[in-house]
Amino acid sequence: MVRVMATGVFDIIHPGHILFLQEAKKLGDELVVVVARDSTAERLKHRPIMHEDARRFIVESLKPVDRAVLGHEDDMYKTVEELRPDIIVLGYDQKFDEKEIEDECKKRGVDVKVVRLKRYGDSDLNGTRKVIYRIVQRVDELYAKDRNS
Repeated sequence: MVRVMATGVFDIIHPGHILFLQEAKKLGDELVVVVARDSTAERLKHRPIMHEDARRFIVESLKPVDRAVLGHEDDMYKTVEELRPDIIVLGYDQKFDEKEIEDECKKRGVDVKVVRLKRYGDSDLNGTRKVIYRIVQRVDELYAKDRNS
């Protein structure tokens, strides 16, 4: 059995997330997704809109995902040691170095292959920040109509 591990914040699920998880699932038999803790997401990207438990629940409910777990706050490699994946999948925009991950995993006794997926789809809503920006635009439009009425 080939276990694939994918990681992310998954704050507002959008088409880019779904495509990423579908492609990750194709690489093995089991897809385990590590959802970033709120504190990790805030440190590395932004303060999440949704709480970590809600994000984990939503991700685990997605069709390609076999299991979703919350990551460790202090050491991302602890989760790798616990899950012992055969493959770690990175999204095209995740800011990790494949070789560094493989080397650190090897030091910890986990022989893993790191695969970076290419970008799939070109929707204007393929990113959390893009979705948030669109929502802000719509809210501004709605309030502008209210102000002009």
